[in-house]
Amino acid sequence: MTSQPDPAVGASSAAAAASCAVEERRIGEISVVSVAGTVDMLTAPQLEEAIGSAAKSSPAAVVVDLSEVDFLASAGMGVLVAAHGDLSPEVKVAVVADGPATSRPLKLVGIAEVVDLFATLDEALSSLAT
Repeated sequence: MTSQPDPAVGASSAAAAASCAVEERRIGEISVVSVAGTVDMLTAPQLEEAIGSAAKSSPAAVVVDLSEVDFLASAGMGVLVAAHGDLSPEVKVAVVADGPATSRPLKLVGIAEVVDLFATLDEALSSLAT
């Protein structure tokens, strides 16, 4: 007798493989969206929603902190570009990314030329506060 794979087991392992945690907080006049895990086509909507929510509070800037991201797919990069275009011109957008999983792809595809890129959150906050 052959057994069929349990589709629920496959779905849960796929969800675990594409896990993403997004947290939004305010530091002064700046909204910070911190992301950890994987940002791909399954999790990019979470990031998009968090950036939209952060923008509703009329911040001076929105910083997307990708320091804890271990994989950034094109869908995630698309969200960053869209946020830059969608937010009002008065709201600056910056990205914290350092390392081969985040800053390298952002630089390779040219997003670092559109959105300000910083190695640390402190650097981003210092630059935007002035």
